Amino acid sequence: MITEIGIVAGDIWHFLDEHGEVKLSRLVEGIDRPRDITLMSLGWLSREGHVVLQQFADDYTISLKK
Repeated sequence: MITEIGIVAGDIWHFLDEHGEVKLSRLVEGIDRPRDITLMSLGWLSREGHVVLQQFADDYTISLKK
């Protein structure tokens, strides 16, 4: 499971690098991975300081930390 979370974290990083800031719903669709693994991977990236998460109403925006 840890390996899969790390792989998906890499997919997220590459997606954000190509697309810039995106909504969580677009990210989940864009990387085409299970939502629960995507959320775990976002937590990992957030904890390591690689992404910025901002809440807007019922969704979040995510971008790479510069």
